[in-house]
Amino acid sequence: MRILTLTTLVAAGILLGDANIAVAGAATDCAALGGAVEADNVCHVHSTAASYTMDLRFPTNYADDQAVIDYLMQNRDGFTNVAQTPAVRNVPYEMDVTTQSFTSGPPTGGTQSVVLKLFQDVGGAHPTTWYKAFTYDVAQRKPVTFESLFAPDVKAVNAIFPIVQRDLERQTGLSGVIATSDGLDPSHYQNFAITDDAVIFFFGQGELLPSDAGATSASVPRTALPPLQL
Repeated sequence: MRILTLTTLVAAGILLGDANIAVAGAATDCAALGGAVEADNVCHVHSTAASYTMDLRFPTNYADDQAVIDYLMQNRDGFTNVAQTPAVRNVPYEMDVTTQSFTSGPPTGGTQSVVLKLFQDVGGAHPTTWYKAFTYDVAQRKPVTFESLFAPDVKAVNAIFPIVQRDLERQTGLSGVIATSDGLDPSHYQNFAITDDAVIFFFGQGELLPSDAGATSASVPRTALPPLQL
């Protein structure tokens, strides 16, 4: 029993050490982006220029922080390159990123999820809003994708789509607007967060519903899903 307890403590110490390293690294990247760490370990970056405004928030305590930072840097660079083009019209352009964090299970053996909500207005007919979600298996030290969330031979979308459809119809008052081919397409379920009770799926503007419905999300109880491979 002592050996088991010691092994458990050592494993927990390694995981917590990795988490502390990740937090320190993300805080460094936050400063490099011109941001500051605020309450609840959230980095806030605010930048303005003659042609744009940009406001970004992302967590500094996510276990796979580099994946989040790489994605934000890619989008930031693309946005500022467009906004700084001499031929731009209808400036200033705008980019906003907000964040939500979710967990499941124990801190040293569960999952962490980070969901970024991105708003971008680059002078088109309408602004766009979309989500980018990241989930990480803390115990296994690897990202979780929709493809790895369930056993390979399980058609999870058959259980997910009816619940998502009902939830989105309830939220929006729209009925019969989601094509079955879209609802059963796994590509629409790539952005998700895991909690102890549910898997929450996030959909960008115009992804499953008409564009004017905006960005949406739907919660599917874990009891209604095939077993998760976590």
